[in-house]
Amino acid sequence: MPTPERPPRTFSSRFRLKVAGVLVALIAISVAVALTGFAQAAPVRTVRHATTKAVPAPRLTSTSPRASADKGRSITVAGVGDSVTSGQNCGCSTFVTMYANALASARGLTTSSVNLGVSGMTSAQLLAKMTTPGSFRDQVAKADILLVTIGANDLVSLEGKQPADCPASCYGPMVDSIGRNTQLIVAAARAAHQGPPQTILVTDYWNVFQDGDVGSAENGGDFQNWSDQLTRAESNSVCSAARAAGATCVSLYSPFKGNGSKNPTALLAADGDHPNAAGHQLIASTLLTNTPSTLL
Repeated sequence: MPTPERPPRTFSSRFRLKVAGVLVALIAISVAVALTGFAQAAPVRTVRHATTKAVPAPRLTSTSPRASADKGRSITVAGVGDSVTSGQNCGCSTFVTMYANALASARGLTTSSVNLGVSGMTSAQLLAKMTTPGSFRDQVAKADILLVTIGANDLVSLEGKQPADCPASCYGPMVDSIGRNTQLIVAAARAAHQGPPQTILVTDYWNVFQDGDVGSAENGGDFQNWSDQLTRAESNSVCSAARAAGATCVSLYSPFKGNGSKNPTALLAADGDHPNAAGHQLIASTLLTNTPSTLL
C-alpha cells in the first residue's frame, strides 16, 4: 500500500520573524566589518584645490622677437660728411663700406651702403643739403644707419693763425657753431626718415688739421699742440650736440692717438691729413664697437 503522505512541516509566523531578524543582523554586521576593513586598507587621498599662478613675462633672449628683430632685415648704411668720409687721398675702400660689411658679418645681416661724403664740405653746407628736397636728402632718409663726420672744414681759416693769436676765446665761437649745426643735422635726418628710427653715429676727429710726422715737420710743435687743443674743443662741442639730439658720439681721438701721445702716422695718408686704408679700417671697427646691440 502506498505510504500515507505527511503534510509538510510549517513554522509559526513568530518563529519565522525571529529567524529573519537574526539573518538581517548578521548581514548588517558583515557589511559593517567589510566597510571598516576597506576604509582601513584604502589609501587616504588628499584633494588640493587648484591655485592660479602668475605667469612671468618671457625673458629677453637672443631668440626673442625683439632681440632678433634686426635679423632678416636689409640694413642700408649712408655716410655723410667731408673728405674723411669720401676717402680722399686713400685710393681704398672707405670706412662707410668697411663698416657695412663688418656689420653684416658680425650681426648676420644683409647690408648695403652709400657714400655721400663731399670733400671740402662744411657743417653749414651739409645742413643745407639735409634740409633741401632732392636726391641727397632722399638717400639719407632711406638709411637705417647714418654715419656723420663733419666740422673740420669749418676751421680752415684758422690754419694760417699763429697759436698765440687764437686762444680759446678766438676759436670758441666757431666750435660752438659746429656743435649747433651738428645738432640740426641730426634733427633733419630724423625728420626726413620714415619707418623705424635711424641709428645715427656721429664721429669727431683725431686732428682737425695735419697730424703725425707730416704735421710736425710742416707746422712745428707749437702749432701741433694748439691744433690738439682746438680738436679737443671741437670734439666736445660735436659730441655734446650729437647726444643732445639723440645720436651716438663715436670718438676717433683715442683710437688714433690714445691719450694724445700716440703718433698716428701709420694710420694717415701721405698728406698727413686723411686716413689711409688702415685708418679707414680703424674708423670702421670703432663705429662697429659703438653700434647699439639692437638697432633702432
